[in-house]
This record gives sequence, C-alpha cells and structure tokens, in this order.
Amino acid sequence: MPSTHSIAAEPMAKPSAKVTQDRVAKLKFWGVRGSTPTVDRATWRYGGNTACVELTTPAGVRVILDCGTGLRMLGRHLEVSPDSEKIEPHIFVTHYHWDHIQGIPFFAPLYAEQNRLHFYSFRSEYLGADSLKRVFEAQMAYPYFPVDLSAMSAHREFTEVNGGDHLQVPGARVTARWLNHPQGCLGFRFETSAGTVVYATDNEPGNPKLDQSLMELAAGADIFINDAQFTPEQLATTRKGWGHSSWAQGVKIAEEAGVKNLVLFHHDPDSTDKAVDVILRDARGKFANVWAAAEGMVMTMGQENLDVVIPTVREGLRRDAHFRAKVTGLTDSGRAFEEETVISDLTLHGALIYLGHSPKLQSELQVQLENPGIGGASNSPLRLRGYVVRIEQEADKDRTAVGIVFTE
Repeated sequence: MPSTHSIAAEPMAKPSAKVTQDRVAKLKFWGVRGSTPTVDRATWRYGGNTACVELTTPAGVRVILDCGTGLRMLGRHLEVSPDSEKIEPHIFVTHYHWDHIQGIPFFAPLYAEQNRLHFYSFRSEYLGADSLKRVFEAQMAYPYFPVDLSAMSAHREFTEVNGGDHLQVPGARVTARWLNHPQGCLGFRFETSAGTVVYATDNEPGNPKLDQSLMELAAGADIFINDAQFTPEQLATTRKGWGHSSWAQGVKIAEEAGVKNLVLFHHDPDSTDKAVDVILRDARGKFANVWAAAEGMVMTMGQENLDVVIPTVREGLRRDAHFRAKVTGLTDSGRAFEEETVISDLTLHGALIYLGHSPKLQSELQVQLENPGIGGASNSPLRLRGYVVRIEQEADKDRTAVGIVFTE
C-alpha cells in the first residue's frame, strides 16, 4: 500500500495571492443529494444523484470528490472529452457509506486499460488495511454485482490518508481533517493558485475537537462546500446523531472562519426543490454569498469575481409569443427592483427574460404576465414565481438575459 505522500512528480509552490486570467480552477457538481439517489419530479431542479464533485486545478488536473451516483454521468462525459485517450484523475473518497461509493462500478473509465486512477481515502477500523480496495471488491462480489473486479482493466493506485495529513496533486496542496460522522469521514481542503476549496460533507456539529478541526479546515476558503442535509429543527430532535449538519451551522462556520462563498450540499432525499429553495432563502437571510448545490452547476475561481453558471435544467413545450410582463426581485447587490419587459421565449417550466437589472443566481423573481390566453379569455394576469438559473450579459451591455424556472 502506498504511503500518504503525494504521487505527483514535483512539489507545487505555495499558491500566490496574485491570480492571472489563465490561472483558473473550476468546480462542477455531478451529484448533490445525500443518503440515496432520487428520481422524484419534485427534485429534478437541484438533482437526484448522490455526492460527486469535479475540481479542475489550475494545472489542468482533474480531482474527483466522492463517488456517488453522479460519478456515472461524469464518466460518460469523460468518455467523449478531447482528452479521453488517457484519463488520470485523482479521486478522494470521504468515507465508505453507500451514497459516496455507489457510482464506482458504473464509472466507465475504470473499464479502459489505458486509464490510470489515483484513489485516496482512510483506513477503516472495520475494514483494516487496503480499506478502499476492499470496498471495491465487496461492491462487485457475487451475488451483488454481475461482474467482478477483474472486469476493471484500468490501472488503480490507492493511497491511505489520515486526518491531519498534507499531500499534493498537480496544481493543489491538499489537507485532510477528520469530521464528526458515524464510522469516520474526512474533509478536504484544496489550496490552488486560483483560490481555496473546502469539501466538508457528512459532518455533525457538537464534538468540540472536531468542530475546531472543521473551523481550521474552512479558514478563509473561497468556496466552502458543507453538509446541509437537515433543518436546524431536525438536527436538534429527530435527526440528532445521524452525522449531518444544517444550513444554520454552515452559516455559523462560514462567518467565523471568514469564508467567501458557502455551498449547501448533500440535500436530503426527502427535501423537494421547494424545500431547498426555503433553506437557501433562510441561509441568504444570514449570509449573503450562499449557493445551493445543483447538478451541472459550475463555479470558476481565478477571475476578477467568482463565476457561477447554473444550466437550464429541462426544456418544456415552447410557445412562440410576445407577452408583456412585470418582473420584481433583488439585484446581485441586494437592491429591490421592479421592471417591465417582454417575454418571447416561454416554456411550461421556465422562461428567458431580458432585463436591465442583473439579479443574483438562485434568487427568487416574481413574474406577472399579461393574460397569455391560456385556459380561457379571462383578462386576469398570470402571476408566477421562479428562481434564476442562468444569467448572460447581452452584447450591447444594456440588457441581461435571465433564465428562470417556475416553481409555481
């Protein structure tokens, strides 16, 4: 078994405070749900796959955080990417609960012999030496899976990591710390020349030593991805001891640790999109720069400002029309606005609206449409509520294209 030292060929210099435009790091979310994947219609906007996040370092190296069901979609993406001839990611597994390893047997790059995958996780007291390798074997043992581990022809390397360890991958200095979760869990800090990302899912507050450990891990992070599975009320009562956190605890850590952006992650499988909307709204009432993780969301560091893109989730039946509308909401700076506009791109699920104001991603908008002639000849306006999932500056710089999905 390799030691906890980095397998990178050369050490990386300490990240510089000065970041140029070509020194960027990108995060993409492939799975954001906790405990079990969901396929409910009520969860399609934020997504139903379990934990999997992709970090591309400024050196162009791919780091994968956890191997939940979102890993399958990442594998499909990698198969058709320009660098698919040889895929060599560094994969950090926080712990061995099902929702963080379910995607491993379905990760296509594992079945191609030219690929080389570097795995990192801890030695479990329940599994002993070669814990992660044994997890692989157990997942694909008969009668649980139709083919065994021999079907995976890619080269695999396993490195044991302990809380307090430091290691390097090309483009990032990595720190591991223990979190408070049943059977153990690691949180990871990735320091790059473009900024710092902290990934701390599956943690329950209440252990003073581990709470302090998490605070140190999160200190000054540009992006802090934190467990927000339960509400504060659940965490204090029926879900106490289950190993998870709440948005309120995430906000507390973000404030005290000087975090710039908080990402709420590991959404409960029973939390509908509307429930996550409420959690996001409550969190933003206490801390301005909060994001609710959504599948397909991309966050780019190293530019003048953090760039966040949330893709339009689903296409509906499109209607070519010309609707006058009144839109109210909050700008990116938190200022209330009301604006009249015209909507010509409307589906059953959302709309593309052109505004003079620029609202914040994931903020709520109220849209009042003149009677669109749906369901009768009533002259009453149609009142809708939606959340901003896309913002694009128009070429003339006077308007912003705002994509929203309707929640009611």
